[in-house]
Parts: sequence; structure tokens; C-alpha cells
Amino acid sequence: MTVTTIQCPRCSNSIEVTSAFKTQIQEQLRQEFEDHAKQNEQKLAAREQQLQVRLQELQQSQQAQEAEFQKRVSHERNRLQDELTTQTRQAMALEMQQLQTQLTDVKNELTQTKKVELQLRRDRIDLEEKTQALELTVARAIDEERGKIREDAKRQADEEHRLKAADHDKLVLDLRRQIGDLKRKAEQGSLQIQGEVLEVELENLLRDHFPLDVIEPIPVSKNGGDVLQHVVDQAGQRCGTILWEAKRTKSFNDHWLGKLREDLRAARGQVAVLVSMELPKGVTTFAQIDGVWVTSRACLPGLASALRQCILDVARTHRLIEGRQSKAELLHQYFTGTEFRQRVEGIVEAFVTLKEDLESEKRSMRRIWSKREKHLDRAVSNTTALYGDLGGILGPKLPAIAQLELDDIAPQPEVLAS
Repeated sequence: MTVTTIQCPRCSNSIEVTSAFKTQIQEQLRQEFEDHAKQNEQKLAAREQQLQVRLQELQQSQQAQEAEFQKRVSHERNRLQDELTTQTRQAMALEMQQLQTQLTDVKNELTQTKKVELQLRRDRIDLEEKTQALELTVARAIDEERGKIREDAKRQADEEHRLKAADHDKLVLDLRRQIGDLKRKAEQGSLQIQGEVLEVELENLLRDHFPLDVIEPIPVSKNGGDVLQHVVDQAGQRCGTILWEAKRTKSFNDHWLGKLREDLRAARGQVAVLVSMELPKGVTTFAQIDGVWVTSRACLPGLASALRQCILDVARTHRLIEGRQSKAELLHQYFTGTEFRQRVEGIVEAFVTLKEDLESEKRSMRRIWSKREKHLDRAVSNTTALYGDLGGILGPKLPAIAQLELDDIAPQPEVLAS
């Protein structure tokens, strides 16, 4: 639908008027021009008819006066012939004087009639000129509207061409995005294959160096690291668990540490180790970061041996004092041990994450509320301005809408940020 912008004569605000409304206004103006022209033509015809009737009446009056004059002259001539000769000259002189006076009156009446006829003809010419000027004004207005319609059609065609070009550009952009997605998926598949190769290598290395331990690979479809190393001593007893995860990427991600800690708590292990081809900044061989050991591929055997020996020593110490501990000592040992620390860390991390999510949701809702409030204010303002512009154009013909009267629109309350 074509949209045209008009300006309010009151507030000078620009509003958008649809092509249907524009066509209705054009039709109304054309009808008013035609009605006005028809009324002028009717008035001219009536005026001309009155002038013709008046002219006929004057001509009939002149003819009647001439006939009456001839009749009276003939009558007086016959009467004078019968009168005495002595009175003929005096009567003829008096009659001639009267006739001369009547003739002068008739000439005056004829002159006045000619003046009236001349004025009527001039009025008719003026009316014809005014009618032609009105027709010329209407024709110019129609031509101007036709020009506007042509411009609107051209603008609409340009807009359609621009939209088609935008559709083409969007199609090209979508195709490029799909190609990029396919490339990323291919790279991800390659990285996934590389990661699986590193996991198999890690599993084989642990089995070769620690044949007594139970090496349990974690399936790819299951979360929780890559390999579980259950440390077993010479007596065949399990002393602890090490959770291993291998990463073969081009950059190090700090989020891996939190996930690996959570996986360690789920596996009820004692130590978590992340083997990465790319180490964090400041780490060249291996280091403990936020409770997780991070190591390179070259330092993996040495770090694994050291961690395994620590777990064996701790387990041996626990067995020596196992039979001599009371419940209080067991509780103290639990509260100061790794498992309790991991449990508390998991709870704290869950609360911190929940709080961050809650704050993010609150900020998002504030933005949404503010955006909706601005949209509502803009809609009310534009509707009121449109109603005022139409009222200025149509006047009392526009139906009154109480909800759109300026005095009835209450101010919008401010939304307080919680």
C-alpha cells in the first residue's frame, strides 16, 4: 500500500496517509469542484434567461407604445380634420409637442434598454471568463495530482527494486553464512577426531605406565571427562580416582576448569587433570589452577606418577589410623578432606551461577520493559497527531473519538526500576 506524508497545518507534524485515504480526498475535492462548476453554470443560465425575458418585455413594450402612438396619431388626425380650421394649427402644435415629448421618452427608454442589454452581455462574458478560469484551475489541480500519482508510482517501483536487491543481498549473505557454518562444522569434526585421537593416546599411555590401575574410558556421548584412572596399590585395593580430560584446540578456555571440577565431584574423584596442547598464559609445563591440574603432553607421565603416589600415600595413612578413629575424628577428617571441599565448592558455584543468571534476567527484563514503554508512548503520540491532522483537514466531519482527544489522554506513569 502506498504511503504519502502530509503536514499538519496546526502542529507542522508529518504523518503518513495511506493511498486509499489519499484517493478518497482526491475524489471528494474533484466532486466539490464539479458541483461548484455546475452551480455556476446554472446561475449563468438562469441569469441569461432573465435577461432574455427582460429584453423581450422591453421590446414588446416598445412595440405596444409605437402601436399605441400610431393609433393615437391616426385618431387625432381624424379628429382634427373634423374640427374647425381655426383650431387646427393650435391643436397640431400642441399635439406635436406632446408627440415630441413622448418620442423623447421612448428614445430614452430605448437607450436605457440598450445599456441594460450591453451590461447583461458584459456580465455574461465575465461569467464565461470566470467559468473558463475555474475549469483551468480544476484542470491544473488534476494535472498536479496526476504528477503526484506518477511520482508515487515511480517511488513504489524504486522501493520494489530496492527490496528485490535487498532480497538478493540477503540470499547471498545467507549462502555465505551457510558456507561458513559448513566450514566450521567440518573444522569441528576435524577437531573432534583429533580430540578422540588424543583421548586414545592418553588412555594407552596410562595403561602402559600404570598396569595395576583400572583405566576406564568415558564414552563420547556421556559428559564427565575423558578417562577415569582408579589408583590400585600392590594389595589390589583402590586408593582413589584421577579424572583426566584431553583438549586439542588452538586456544585455552577458562570455562573448562569449572566444568572439570563439576565432573570430578560427580565422579567422586580426588584429583582432576586437564591435558591441553595450548596452556594458559604464564604456564609452560604444568600448574594447578583453581583446584585443577593443567599440564602439557610432554609433562603428562611425570605429573601422573607424582599424583598417583600422593593418592597412595594418603590412602596408606588413612588405613593406619582407620581403626583408632572416633566418630568426631571421622567427622573432622571428612570436613577437612577433599570430598567435603568439593561438595561445598559445587554448592557455592551453583549459587553464584544462579545469582548471575538472576541478575542477567533482571537486566534483560528492564530493557524489555523500557523498550515496550517507548513503543507504547510512540504509538499513542502518533495516533493523537494523526487524529489532530485529520481534524484540521476534515473539520467537524471527522467523528469525535473520546480516547484520542488530547485532554482525555492521561500522562503515562513512569516505570520504576526495581
